[in-house]
Amino acid sequence: MNILHVSAVKSWGGGENHIENLCNELQQISPSTQNSVLCVKNGLFHKKLQNSSITYETVTINFKMDLRFCFKLIEICKRQQIDLLHIHDSTALTLCIMADHLYNLPSFIFSKKTTFPIRSRKQTLYKYNYKKIKKILCVSEATKAITETNITDPKRLVSIYHGTKVNSHNADKPMCIKDQFNIAASTKIIGNIANHNWPKDLDTFIKVAYNIVYKRGITNIHFIQIGKFTTETPELIDKIEKLKLSKYITLTNVIPNASFLIPQFDISLVTSKSEGIPQFIYESFLNKVPVISTNVGGISEVIAHGANGYLTDSGNHEVLADQIIELLTNPELMKRFTAISFKNVHEKYTTEMMALKTLQEYKLVLNGK
Repeated sequence: MNILHVSAVKSWGGGENHIENLCNELQQISPSTQNSVLCVKNGLFHKKLQNSSITYETVTINFKMDLRFCFKLIEICKRQQIDLLHIHDSTALTLCIMADHLYNLPSFIFSKKTTFPIRSRKQTLYKYNYKKIKKILCVSEATKAITETNITDPKRLVSIYHGTKVNSHNADKPMCIKDQFNIAASTKIIGNIANHNWPKDLDTFIKVAYNIVYKRGITNIHFIQIGKFTTETPELIDKIEKLKLSKYITLTNVIPNASFLIPQFDISLVTSKSEGIPQFIYESFLNKVPVISTNVGGISEVIAHGANGYLTDSGNHEVLADQIIELLTNPELMKRFTAISFKNVHEKYTTEMMALKTLQEYKLVLNGK
C-alpha cells in the first residue's frame, strides 16, 4: 500500500502528533506500507518532520482554498502512484475534494479528531458525505456519535483511540521547570499542555488558579501552561496581570517535546470546553501524573470519575479547584488514580494498537469493503 497523509494545518498539536505516531508505528508493524506526508511549507508541522525519518513533501498555502495545494496533491498522486489518501483536517478535506474535481484521486479516509458537530449547511454536508470518503475514523465514541447525526452512511464511521507511544524516550535531559522559571522547590506544579485556542478554555485555567490562591489562600502552588501563543494570548496575559497571578501562572509558549516535562507536574489539569480526547491525557497516564479534567468530548471514555481521575462540568472552576486541593492532600488517592491509568494506557491506548486498527481500515477500503 502507498498511503499519502494530507495535512493543511500550519501549527503543531495533537492532530499532527497523531500523524507522526501513525506513520512511525506503521513503518514498524507493516514495512511494506509506504507512508508519506503532504503538509504546509514552513509550518510547525513541517519543522517537526524535518527532524523525523518520515517521508514528506511541502506546499505553500496562503488561504483556505489555495489551488497550489491541489496541484501539488495531484502531482504527488501521479508520481508516487498513491493508493489511498488519509486526510487529517477539515481544510485538507476541502482541498482534496477540489483536487478530485480536477483529477480522479484515489479513495479517501478522513480522521475526525474533534467533537465539533458537522453543521447542517449544504456545502458542509456535501463535504463530509463526499463520495470518495470510504471511512471516517473518529477519535472517540463521543466524536462518532456526534458525527453520525449528519452522515448519510453511518457504516463508514469507525472509532479508533489515538493513544500514546509507551516506549518513547528523550535523549536530551529535559529542562527543570522549577529552575527555569524560578519556582521554589516545595511548590506544587499544576500543568497543562494546549495551544491557545478557544476550545481549550484557558480562561477557566486562570480562574482555577485565582480560586486556589486568593479564595483558598494556598500560595505554595504554580500553574504551568505550555502551548503555542495565538491571537488569544494577549487577553490571557492581561487577565493574569489584572488578577495579580503573575507569580502563580507561567505561560511558556511552545516548548519542543513538551510531553517530557509532564513527570514534573504534580497534577495535569484539562479545562477544555470541546475535545476529542487530548493527547495530553494519555501522556499524563503514561507518566503516572493524575488528571483532573472537564467532562467534554470523549474524555469520560478514558477517565472514570473517582476511579482514575476527576471530572466536572465545563467551566466549573470552583469544583476543579476543590478537586486539585483534595488530590494534593490525599497521596494515596493520587497513587490509585495513576496506577489504574498507567495500566489502562498500556492495555488500551497505545499508538501500536491505533496503527493496527488503522491499517485494518486501509485494507478494508482497498479491498472494496
